[in-house]
Amino acid sequence: MIGWYVHHHGWGHLTRMQAVRPHLREQVTVFSSLPAPRILPADTVWVALPSDADPVLGEDGIRRDASDHGDVTAGGALHWAPVGHPGHRSRLALMAEWIAAHPVSAFVVDVSVEVTALARLMGAPTVVFAQPGDRIDAPHRLGYDLADGIVAPWPRGAFDARGLAGRGDRVREVGGVSRFDGRPREDAAPGAPPSARRVLFLGRTLDPVGLRRCTALLEADGWIVATAGARGDDRVADVWPLLCRADVVVSAAGQNAVADLAAADARAVVIGQDRPFGEQADTVRVLAALGLAQTAPPDASPEDIARLVRRAHDSPTRWSQWGVDGAAARAADAIEERIA
Repeated sequence: MIGWYVHHHGWGHLTRMQAVRPHLREQVTVFSSLPAPRILPADTVWVALPSDADPVLGEDGIRRDASDHGDVTAGGALHWAPVGHPGHRSRLALMAEWIAAHPVSAFVVDVSVEVTALARLMGAPTVVFAQPGDRIDAPHRLGYDLADGIVAPWPRGAFDARGLAGRGDRVREVGGVSRFDGRPREDAAPGAPPSARRVLFLGRTLDPVGLRRCTALLEADGWIVATAGARGDDRVADVWPLLCRADVVVSAAGQNAVADLAAADARAVVIGQDRPFGEQADTVRVLAALGLAQTAPPDASPEDIARLVRRAHDSPTRWSQWGVDGAAARAADAIEERIA
């Protein structure tokens, strides 16, 4: 059976697992601090992990943040290993006990160098997902060194991934992995005027004031503005119809968001948000170089975004270069390639 660690920051790591899972033939046990999805595929087990970052009440009665628990980076060798934190200890113990008790054919890590090290030290073949950005620090190098296989969810040669240098025999660049891979496009909204121009703000791309200002600018120009997850109270269970019907989508540069844009062949404005290791800035540079989207920095003004929306509307789409078609299946093949 396959183990799969899903990191709890954001929803992208979970979404990627859900895209790849149907293409795997073995039973999968998922470990995460995220709440379990309402529906899990057949032969999929969800193991809830305790948090490794909650404040802890010490013996002296003082509550301390996890970052106060000693040298959390172990001298720069790791990203997060708080000393004596019960949640951190318990979550690693749960995974270790499972690996010891089951015939593990592969352990997928998306993403954590600490979990990669744990699984590999216990003799489980490990497959890690790579990420864009500047990943040449010691913990990333350690994680890639320990991995038996590395899945890079981007098209071949798109990124100058220096952190993967010297590991080409284990790297599989599979294309952008989207939850909508293979899903048929949806027609225009019923009753929509043929000449209507629709823009979708997908996810948190602008602060509330900037979003209101940009919306006003576009509506004054005749655009119909929709949002999905852009305000915080407007999450949409199935965003695919909105993606297909929008003439332009404004999105952040997360890996899953970009892959979803490619799956929908959407004209897009992609804003690179500030993220650790410059992940989204790196993605924006690649998108701009390939001519796949209009791009903007995180401090772009509402006027800048509105102008880019108009420019995107008049631009052709070239998303086939992102390699979304079949990427989830190729990721599954890369995992099964390393099965013991």
